[in-house]
Amino acid sequence: MKKLLLGDEAIALGAIHAGLGGVYAYPGTPSTEITEYIQADALARERGVHSRWCTNEKTAMEAALGMSYAGKRALVCMKHVGMNVAADAFVNSAITGVHGGLVVVAADDPSMHSSQNEQDSRFYASFAMVPAMEPGNQQEAYDMMRAAFELSEQLREPVVLRIVTRLAHSRAAVEVSEPMEVQDRGICQERWVLLPGIARGRYAALLEKQDDMLASSETSIYNKVEKGEGSLGIIACGIAYNYVKEALGDKANVLKVSQYPLPESKICQLAKENDAIMVVEDGQPVVEQQVKALLGADYPVKGRLTGDLPRAGELTPDNVAKALGVEGKETMQHSTIVAPRPPQLCQGCGHRDVYTALNQVLATYPDYRVFGDIGCYTLGALPPFKALASCVDMGASITMAKGAADAGFHPSVAIIGDSTFTHSGMTGLLDAVNDGSNITVVISDNLTTGMTGGQESAGTSKYEAICTALGVEPEHVRVVVPLPKNMEEITRILKEEIDYPGVSVIIPRRECIQTAARKAREARKLRENN
Repeated sequence: MKKLLLGDEAIALGAIHAGLGGVYAYPGTPSTEITEYIQADALARERGVHSRWCTNEKTAMEAALGMSYAGKRALVCMKHVGMNVAADAFVNSAITGVHGGLVVVAADDPSMHSSQNEQDSRFYASFAMVPAMEPGNQQEAYDMMRAAFELSEQLREPVVLRIVTRLAHSRAAVEVSEPMEVQDRGICQERWVLLPGIARGRYAALLEKQDDMLASSETSIYNKVEKGEGSLGIIACGIAYNYVKEALGDKANVLKVSQYPLPESKICQLAKENDAIMVVEDGQPVVEQQVKALLGADYPVKGRLTGDLPRAGELTPDNVAKALGVEGKETMQHSTIVAPRPPQLCQGCGHRDVYTALNQVLATYPDYRVFGDIGCYTLGALPPFKALASCVDMGASITMAKGAADAGFHPSVAIIGDSTFTHSGMTGLLDAVNDGSNITVVISDNLTTGMTGGQESAGTSKYEAICTALGVEPEHVRVVVPLPKNMEEITRILKEEIDYPGVSVIIPRRECIQTAARKAREARKLRENN
């Protein structure tokens, strides 16, 4: 049977059909649709597959490790920067090992379509010394899930599945197989206690597995050699294989790489049969660097580092064809007539009223800074508001405001969204409370995780209780409704709390207009059907 699936959906269905016990994730483009598909899938619901959103990527990784310990197959999904949040648990999971299969999907975003950097998650797999797989199309994304879980259980290590935006968000027909039953290996009989004396032994065991990982890569069906014409050997990784085939067809001498660690013997053979190698990989020059080290300085290796391919941004069929010397195959021409329009906050969004009030109040101070965070409200940095001085990573608004206040700066204001606050803002607020920092924190609460499509937010209806529990004085936790008619009240409260010499929190609360409209449509449809 064939299904038309996004790359994300193919991963989700592949995991369900591989006997998944649970998925753990925090929403982040381009990974979000994996968990959403599992949440909506009838078979997953029938089987009771866990699919609730987690507070952040670290809690997701740790919960998945717990499910693995209990013997079931677990999936962890996040975008590439989420790997930074999950890194502590992820890297240590290579030392503990796993019991039930554990697959970590890292969705990278070359060209930063919706991200603050272009980091490549293959580095994390190499850093942790665990296998990685990189599908080149939707069919491989589906098939690799079963292979990844089996490899994880065979090696007793987590396996990284790395995808990129273009694969995650494009569709193709996928041949699906009969689903396996939910896999259950029973509770682990070992103790995963990383006291130094135990961890040293575990680390030695991880090192001993490296030969097995390499052997698995060397024999993998996903790493294949295709012989063609000429004296240039091409190493094409994941989705880049499609661009090479589009440019050269069957004429290329290609080593397709979709499982890591790199198949060293295949690379050496490719080098022996050709005068030079070009590495075509979407993301950073992870493989190019390793191939250079493997073949030595005298062997010519081309790619992003040599300038044959662009150093930044995602690969396209056009720039790959140009690097391979194929002219006249421009397939992705951009219009020069239509001017690009920057994104903006939705008309009627509560964040707009928050920024209007902030700018009105802060204009009365000789100098001020608003430290921003990751979410829809980051668009407040753009015209017409131009309100934000910074936006670095999830949760950084509060801690940066604290640092500026520690340096004597005032007024120092942080703005953070509701989901981002529970993701990684609470610890910063606790630091500020413990230091008695002179900051004002605005938690702009739209009752959802708006930026990624309206997923549930972990702290909904709990923010006042969280802030007071962290030590903010109850009288300085203020709630307002961000509407134009309430502007006088909002600006008055902002002024009062900015002038208060300590930690204060203001919570403007109004539902995201997108989720409100969706709920209204669903309610109307329900009434019509009844």
